[in-house]
Amino acid sequence: MILHVPPGSPALVQGAAATILALHIGGGVAGILSGATALLARKGGRLHRTSGQVFFVSMLIMSGIGASVSPFLPQWSNVVPGLFTFYLVAPAWMTVRRPEGRVGRFEIGALVFAWSAAATGVLLGMLADRSPGGLLNGDPPMNFFVFASFPALAGALDLRVILRRGVSGAQRIARHLWRMSFALFVGAGSLFLGQPRVFPPWLRGSPIMFAPEIAILGLMIFWLLRVRLGKAFRTEAAVA
Repeated sequence: MILHVPPGSPALVQGAAATILALHIGGGVAGILSGATALLARKGGRLHRTSGQVFFVSMLIMSGIGASVSPFLPQWSNVVPGLFTFYLVAPAWMTVRRPEGRVGRFEIGALVFAWSAAATGVLLGMLADRSPGGLLNGDPPMNFFVFASFPALAGALDLRVILRRGVSGAQRIARHLWRMSFALFVGAGSLFLGQPRVFPPWLRGSPIMFAPEIAILGLMIFWLLRVRLGKAFRTEAAVA
């Protein structure tokens, strides 16, 4: 995300743009570092809890700014991923703080938010399809439809949780784990693949740039299998 301020703009406007950009970049970097720490740390330990809290706040700042500012740049392709990342982190955080087998207004609000993000993606895809050349700021309709499918699916999983009156045990931990991990995956992709200009020229386009994303997905799958198949995570004692 790059904020272009016209030359001669008031100092207040320039300062606001610089602050927003710093918060977005700082939140993203802090989120990736703290998220990686939480993913690697012993689950339920102090380091895991502390890094998880930093990740929660950092990713909300990063994704919230990204989704809010992107329409004004305009970078429409970043809107739905930003909304989706913001959505992922909030219910993941609430999952481990909500008592077992309970749901409330927060879960209903999260469902509405997720499906609203999906509807936004569909709308943007339709606009791209109807625009001259079939592109919206250089992106084809299919890109927006693919982005929309993720919050649509996650919202459907939320609906399932609501109808079941909450989750417990290993399912509860798995719900927290995959949402936090996937938010970290999106954040890492946005940095390493979406902002190649911040890296040395020799790294741009290198397969190394895919390594963090692959590592995150691998660790997420490892922990999901361990949570779902292992006995240690079937008790709430292991929940952070």
